[in-house]
Amino acid sequence: MIKIERDFEAYLDEISLITILLPYDYYEGKSAAFFIQKDQERVQLELLGSELIEEYVKYSCRLEQSIDIGSEYWIEDEHGNKTDLQIGAVIRTEAFDELFYTECKLGFTYAKAKTSFALWAPTAGKVKLRLYNDDGSESQEELMNRGDKGVWELTIDGDLEGRKYTYLVCVNLRWQEAVDPYAAALTPNGEHGVIVDLKKTAMTKRELPALSSHVDAIIYETHIRDLTIHHDSGVNQKGLYNGAGELNTKNSGGGLTGLSYAADLGVTHIQFLPFHDFAGVDEVKSNNEYNWGYNPLHFNVPDGSYSTDPRDPYARIKELKELISTVHSLGLRVITDVVYNHVYERESSAFEKIVPGYFFRHDAFGMPSNGTGVGNDIASERKMARKFIIDSVLFWQKEYHVDGFRFDLMGILDVKTMNLIREKTAENDSSVLLLGEGWELNTPIPAEKKASMRNQSKMPGIAHFNDRFRDRIKGSTFHLYDKGFALGNAGYYHDAAEVIGGSIGMLDEKGLFLSPEQSINYVEAHDNHTLWDKITACFPDEDVHKLMLRHRLSTVMTILAQGVPFLHSGQEFFRTKQGVGNSYRSSNEINQMDWSRKEKYVDHVDYIKGILSIRKKHGAFRFREAERIRKHLRILEERKPVLGFALQEVKEFGSWNQILVFINPFHDVCIADLPAGRWSVIANDQYAGINELEAVSKNMILKPISTYVLIQEEI
Repeated sequence: MIKIERDFEAYLDEISLITILLPYDYYEGKSAAFFIQKDQERVQLELLGSELIEEYVKYSCRLEQSIDIGSEYWIEDEHGNKTDLQIGAVIRTEAFDELFYTECKLGFTYAKAKTSFALWAPTAGKVKLRLYNDDGSESQEELMNRGDKGVWELTIDGDLEGRKYTYLVCVNLRWQEAVDPYAAALTPNGEHGVIVDLKKTAMTKRELPALSSHVDAIIYETHIRDLTIHHDSGVNQKGLYNGAGELNTKNSGGGLTGLSYAADLGVTHIQFLPFHDFAGVDEVKSNNEYNWGYNPLHFNVPDGSYSTDPRDPYARIKELKELISTVHSLGLRVITDVVYNHVYERESSAFEKIVPGYFFRHDAFGMPSNGTGVGNDIASERKMARKFIIDSVLFWQKEYHVDGFRFDLMGILDVKTMNLIREKTAENDSSVLLLGEGWELNTPIPAEKKASMRNQSKMPGIAHFNDRFRDRIKGSTFHLYDKGFALGNAGYYHDAAEVIGGSIGMLDEKGLFLSPEQSINYVEAHDNHTLWDKITACFPDEDVHKLMLRHRLSTVMTILAQGVPFLHSGQEFFRTKQGVGNSYRSSNEINQMDWSRKEKYVDHVDYIKGILSIRKKHGAFRFREAERIRKHLRILEERKPVLGFALQEVKEFGSWNQILVFINPFHDVCIADLPAGRWSVIANDQYAGINELEAVSKNMILKPISTYVLIQEEI
């Protein structure tokens, strides 16, 4: 890297404010006057004041004339010495956003006769397009033309399909090479963008079962490698897009595995951990490396580590599209996990190279903020950062037919951006499912603007992971030995009753959500310990059968609660990561779905399958409005500490008029008195489904650590 020597430094920090730093060892930091020069025009600056800052004297100067950002200016002191005017904090001002926001289409536009390029780089003095030969050597560089709003454009005649390209950007006299943030194809490990004809990879639109509400969804989270890498998955191309898309795969016991198994289980949405391009796995040596994918490099290209040929820029695109089409062929939808809250490394990211300082938040001292915990926070509230995020989401929705988006650390993003995403995606697909981690994170935007759970009322139609449900049902995620209601802690009875009703304020004056559609109910996800590993840690001396019953009861509560149920793949057969609580780069052996456990615990799998069928059978488990929950769901507090609830007068939502659910997480046998009439038991301590197991009246014996569902078709 070429070091630029400057006697002193000058920065444009606001549209009309220039900050000048003179070192003490430079004329003792003194200058009585400063001038700004562009070409032959030289104007004196108005000196507003000065102050001592560490080894510098800081001068603040007002500029009366307007600056043409991107042009070359020089600042001269009273001694006749000059320095270039660098772009400073002005890029983080609203005035800058107003000057340079554009809805222009960015990236490349390919046609056989010509390809056009557009890059937003308003602070650059010069920009070049660099094209590479097939062997990676540079072949040509072309100066781009600066257009309106800081967009640099260039059209090159001829067929450029398959050519590698980057941009060379000069900001503050420093040249940097960057991959196009809007790149749609890449070389291995994201070193270069590649010009491709996406029409050659076009997908056929499939009709999917109607989904009129979030609460009709049952989400099944998995990782492309985890799903198939186990030696007994029955999959040929293990760990790859193609392998995840293989249908009717079976393990050695003859049981279904992979996507066909998930469809048979009864879920509606497959949620994949990030499959956009990420760091942490060498794409050409990926067999022995593993990563969840939360290290984003390039946001609009599938990662090459799951491809049969990462060197072929088309392969990963076609293979991911084929996988998504396969999911759709099963009548299921695809949710992708997206990571727009940070980049893998700020300094080396395309964003920072192209428009330094713009795309990331900074604190009051000008330092990069770190609410994400990885060293940088994307400034989604800035107009062109917001545009990029929205453009990217729409690209995945339109080009790859993705049906939903899970926003990692959504609390870093802002309310307006999330609402615009909801508005734009719904225009294309009214059934789109948007969900995210609405955690309260320490990032420098006002609390009322964060896309966090506390602001859920400002983001209708966007769901949040319900950590209250998680921690009250299983116990604290961050305290391994803490036990929740499902693990026998009667102290959580009130909270369990509240979250079973969708966290909308059944018993509390104020609920967590305005609508059950906003509550993602879960007790296990890819993060932290699996539920099985937590339970075995909490009860080291308990009989394994009881451990399984506790686990199953936790999953049943997740499915029967009002809101949106979310299952971690393999949860239904007691998935373990051998006690590892953060497996983001652990081995395949730790992260894999062990398909032998599915056969070993097939009775429990069938039980969960039956509970899922109950939820799908009757709309009373899937109320869309808080008002209906308050009208029809009654907590049977007289059954305490057993959690009982009744769904009353619900014939209009399904074939059953009355439904009773009893959840007994304790060691004692209990007897529940029943309302008058004959009741059909459809779930007990051994079986679950939509058919009657037995008929009862007057009372019901509730065995330890068990769930019972009873129905009446008519009064």
